Amino acid sequence: MPDGTPLRIVHCFRSPVGGIFRHVRDLAEHHSRAGHQVGILCDSTTGGEHEDRLFDQIMPYLSLGLHRMPIARSVGFGDVTALYKSYKEIKSLRPDILHGHGAKGGAVARIIGSALRAKRYRVARFYSPHGGSLHFSATSLTGRGVFAAERLLERLTDAIVFVCNYELETYAAKIGKPHCTQRMIYNGLSDRDFAVIPTRSDSVDFIYVGMLRDLKGPDVFIEAFIQTERLVGHPLSALIIGDGPDRDKYRETIEQRGFGRRIGLLPAMPVKEAFAMSNIVVVPSRAEAMPYIVLEALAAGKSLIATRVGGIPEVLGIDSDALAEPGDAQDLARVMARAITTPDWHGATMPAAEAFKAKFSSSTMAAQTADLYRELLARQ
Repeated sequence: MPDGTPLRIVHCFRSPVGGIFRHVRDLAEHHSRAGHQVGILCDSTTGGEHEDRLFDQIMPYLSLGLHRMPIARSVGFGDVTALYKSYKEIKSLRPDILHGHGAKGGAVARIIGSALRAKRYRVARFYSPHGGSLHFSATSLTGRGVFAAERLLERLTDAIVFVCNYELETYAAKIGKPHCTQRMIYNGLSDRDFAVIPTRSDSVDFIYVGMLRDLKGPDVFIEAFIQTERLVGHPLSALIIGDGPDRDKYRETIEQRGFGRRIGLLPAMPVKEAFAMSNIVVVPSRAEAMPYIVLEALAAGKSLIATRVGGIPEVLGIDSDALAEPGDAQDLARVMARAITTPDWHGATMPAAEAFKAKFSSSTMAAQTADLYRELLARQ
């Protein structure tokens, strides 16, 4: 395919929330502006009003359309129906590139791409784990089953795109060194994301922004906040902003611990609105790949406290004083207390703005991804 020929690109993923959705939106916008045709296939049962607004924003860049249908999170008999419907939708789009994101999206893209190849369609099959199945333990029965499935699906893969070195190394350790083409391409932000966001007059001391599920650590954040108050010796304030399956559980915990007036709960909102609520963003995840919230917080000029998981140390530095151990509320509270009591903790701890911006650019991410698409198509 000549270099100047526009590509037909379809992204497949399950849940249109969080980092994967942000990643795909950025790729879609950049690739559409570069003249390519882009489409999305994802689940229709997740997401709310906030995600609907995000879809409205990205629709002008989706010349191949938005295709939504029920895709369950866990493996089940419903997957057969979802695969059949997905195959019919994708076949009609005649893609050059099928790019699956996350475990479920990766399976859909690679299985359907292989079915199309069997019918002599020229399509390249890409997979980005975004953490996903890599979070499972290699010693658990479930983990062994998931990793066996990943090894099988790798045979249907033309290239795996990792979003950080940690993800690449974890894949090699748990699944094996890929036999297909592999590439590490950092997540990136657009120029409009790099702007300091001032806090509101009613701002709080700390905010958590993200999915409300235990993997992301809101429960650790709540306990760490309580311990931070004890360390500093006076009341503090916090907000938990987001939606997810464990929201009611966290609300109950906050009320039972007697912190209903100092820890608020707000639904998901545009991240720039959330960042106006505080100068300190806490990311207490138990597992991650390369979370966008980390990049977005730093680009907005916020102080960031995070756990030592995934690619986060690649952003903050392996020995950063802003890092705490995952799942350890006491260690997280130690960092939170230091951040709020140490003069110029931000200046001494956060990465230099210019170096950070040069490393994590969405235009670079999109260009490197498009180059890889063409490289793989040229081999077919």
